[in-house]
Amino acid sequence: MRRRTLLAGALLGTTAAPALASGTARAAAPGPSVTRTGRTTLDSRAIYFVSYDGLVNNNSFQKNGLLTHKGHQYAAWYTADRGAVVARRALGDTTWQTVRVGHTLRYDDSHNVISLGVSRTDGRLHLHMDSHSDGFTYVKSVAGLLDDPAGTSWTPNRFGTPQSTLDGLALTPQFTYPQFVATPEGRLQLSYRAGVSGNGRNALAEYDGTRWTALGEWSASTGTYTSEHGSSTARNMYLHGIDYDRNGRLHSFFTWREQNAAVMCSGGGITNHDTGYVYSDDRGRTWRNDAGTVVGRTGGADRVSVTDPGLVVDPLNPDHSLMNQESQFTDSAGRPHAIISYVPGRFGQCTTDYVADRTAHGRAFHVRRSAAGTWRKTEIPVPLNSSQRTKLVLDRHDNAYAVLPYGRIAGASAASDHTDWKLLYDGAGLNAFGEVVVDETRIAQDGVLSVMYQERSSGTTPSPLHVVDFRLPA
Repeated sequence: MRRRTLLAGALLGTTAAPALASGTARAAAPGPSVTRTGRTTLDSRAIYFVSYDGLVNNNSFQKNGLLTHKGHQYAAWYTADRGAVVARRALGDTTWQTVRVGHTLRYDDSHNVISLGVSRTDGRLHLHMDSHSDGFTYVKSVAGLLDDPAGTSWTPNRFGTPQSTLDGLALTPQFTYPQFVATPEGRLQLSYRAGVSGNGRNALAEYDGTRWTALGEWSASTGTYTSEHGSSTARNMYLHGIDYDRNGRLHSFFTWREQNAAVMCSGGGITNHDTGYVYSDDRGRTWRNDAGTVVGRTGGADRVSVTDPGLVVDPLNPDHSLMNQESQFTDSAGRPHAIISYVPGRFGQCTTDYVADRTAHGRAFHVRRSAAGTWRKTEIPVPLNSSQRTKLVLDRHDNAYAVLPYGRIAGASAASDHTDWKLLYDGAGLNAFGEVVVDETRIAQDGVLSVMYQERSSGTTPSPLHVVDFRLPA
């Protein structure tokens, strides 16, 4: 059996703020709050179909469907006629400039999302799209497009021809889940899964401003996992994200999905189990567990495996419909935080229909590392009422915000050690389908939380796609 690192159960005490040298008490940091400041429409008729209980324009695992760079915000989506579009606006503007990038969505598959990335070394915008265990489409802008957005026109000739490789780098014929992340030096990395659900490996590629290089795979699909019901010898690691903190450490939470349904109590559940955590201090080349032990090397024979010790920070068997690819964020001290969700044991020890059971009884939990280095978990006291995912962000004061399905927002204060979760915004008037996309990059730039969501529809009737903005505490 695997060795597990358990969450610390005891609450840590809070400390009073020290007095300033002058004797004047230091002002307390504000707690979490959201003030809705406006809403813009990206598309009044965006493509709408439901698959895997989600929408192709609003899967929360997109990194990024919405991002901010140098005072401008960028978004990407598919139109009613299946065309891929990328848009921009100056922060605060109510209208978006749009450009079609020459690609048409191939299948009605909500996994075929569009992800955006910025390479700061050459000022390009990168788009990766339309991939679920097969080929992909890649488009990049001309150099410098993002360096002077106010002085550069937004026209189709600013983008290159769609490609089926990364400038000639083919990677894998079974590609899924593109996630762009910028290194502290301004290079752009692309995280992806090679293989298929239940039998895949995580890998990285890197763009240095001149060319793409394949760094290789870093997680393994092999090894034996055994539950009380049965065993599985193949799986894949689903990432909750991949993010650099301000000190240059790369963090990733994950859950495992087993290939063999024999590990579950019921065939109607889902084989996801355990929340794990790894980090890298050398730009994703070497991976370490929470204790700092090397557990994998990218591109090498030793990859992060289900049998490695010290990976699990919150153990859970496959009988509770644990969601994959939820969300993560790092705070101002570089400590990792994650949102996970599942059906707690108080509602039973065996989910038999993961969509129905998660909708009826699913709850989200905030997992984070404390200043003392221990792991803590707090239930967010807002029923999911959905099978879908929740997004996590932290503001400049390290208050935490969970953006729940339907655009609801809950918050917890850093002063309480993130134990005082409460609903701040109930999503009224949005008519959001379910999962939403959050601009993870904007908060640090101007203290605004931007949420992209699509209105509910029926069948394949197109519906409006919007971005709603919330001001966070200054």
